Amino acid sequence: MERELMLTGIGGQGVQLAAQVLARAATFEGRKVMFFGVYGGTMRGGNTDSTVVVSDEEIASPPIISRTWSAIVMHHEYWAPLRAKLRPNAVVLLNSTLFEGELDREQLRVFEVPATALAAELGNVMTASMIMTGAYARVTGLVGLDAAIEGMRESLPPYRQQHIEANSRALRAGFESMQEQAAPAWATE
Repeated sequence: MERELMLTGIGGQGVQLAAQVLARAATFEGRKVMFFGVYGGTMRGGNTDSTVVVSDEEIASPPIISRTWSAIVMHHEYWAPLRAKLRPNAVVLLNSTLFEGELDREQLRVFEVPATALAAELGNVMTASMIMTGAYARVTGLVGLDAAIEGMRESLPPYRQQHIEANSRALRAGFESMQEQAAPAWATE
């Protein structure tokens, strides 16, 4: 099995952290992973994208992909280039609190996650990407919640360790928010 994930958003939304957490989680579960982050011209407010490829076997080429199995969309601002890379029936998780625009719901498996609103309810809007990460883990079954939490712990630099508990709560909240849509059979086809 090999699965691709592309993430997009605005710099400062935690896109790179979310990708790193999912990549580490997959390695903790014994799979091979390649991870590639792309930043726009500015750290905050510019474009930020990331690609994660997870496989049961060695990955022979860098994670520069033309088509993707899944996507996490934190904001609509830089959505168009990613949209063009989605396979038919791709899994797409949208931050429905911020996303504006139309999607071809006939061609995509769309899951709306009010990540920014849920993060605000938890008391820290900066954890929205961890809400999305937890929701993605639940919907796709690509990684487990415990591995995602461990991946987050390992991904935070020493000067951000005070955020472990808030991020753990956010991962759990995202995972639980998708309870009725948990790991459908197609997620592992």
